[in-house]
Amino acid sequence: MKSTSHAELAILPVDKNDRSIKSKNKLKIFFTKLLRSKTGTVGLLIVLALCIMAMFAPAIAPYDPGKIDTTNMLAPPFWSDGGTLSHILGTDNLGRDILSRIIYGSRISLVVGILSVLVAGVIGVVFGIISGYYGGIVDNLIMRLVDAFLSVPTILFCIVFLTVLDPGLPTLIIVIGVTSWVLYARMIRSETLSLREREYVKAARTMGVSDIQIMKRHILPNVMSSIIVISTLSVASTIITESSLSFLGLGIQPPTVSWGIMLSEGKEYVATSWWLATFPGLAITITVLGIIFLGEWLRDLLDPRSQGSNS
Repeated sequence: MKSTSHAELAILPVDKNDRSIKSKNKLKIFFTKLLRSKTGTVGLLIVLALCIMAMFAPAIAPYDPGKIDTTNMLAPPFWSDGGTLSHILGTDNLGRDILSRIIYGSRISLVVGILSVLVAGVIGVVFGIISGYYGGIVDNLIMRLVDAFLSVPTILFCIVFLTVLDPGLPTLIIVIGVTSWVLYARMIRSETLSLREREYVKAARTMGVSDIQIMKRHILPNVMSSIIVISTLSVASTIITESSLSFLGLGIQPPTVSWGIMLSEGKEYVATSWWLATFPGLAITITVLGIIFLGEWLRDLLDPRSQGSNS
């Protein structure tokens, strides 16, 4: 008996090591697949650069983004005639450094993108699981609500709400989130309709497990991969929505720096000072492409129905 108990105790550390090895192997496989995908790698590098730029903006930016310098108004980029290395991407009509404003603008894009997607995801996932799990009249009511939201463009919904409400960062996040949940609801509902017919769900229901526990323990974990993919791709569209609303004067308000505000301020100088609108536009384009590249790779990796090539 003693030898048996000692043998059993000796196995425990091996089990822990096995779990650790399996976790490391999964992580290794994940990054190996990522590095094999050119678009996935590029997307990850762009997203990482955006995150680093946003988190360490005060240390990276060469100037205060709101600092006005009337002696350097509309200075061109350093490679153009009259440009200097002190303002690599030039200055705007108030002498503010373009590069510094782009760096600080990444903070707004990241915050609005992540928090708006979080709001939309919570609402959409809850409605989607409830709709797919219960079906019947509950499903019909939620789907009719989804149809109503889909009948009007998201940007138009946001314009209406922001016209009535006071514009600002918290309002913008809530409005974009509340008007962007329908994609989650439709996708999660579709998967829940299939999952609720699985044997383990029927067995749990037969054993008297509550509906909330079934949705929490059996439905939600099985739709998590879809949630991750949808959320990643939604961040890109949210950044575009925020920039569009800020461009129209309904989103982020000065003196807070936003890429959309920079585009709005630079549109009147396109003919003479092209860099005012060009560089914020490039920042938006590169960021959105990077997030889309990463999201597409995640979709190919996590969604077994996808036939992407991961190239």
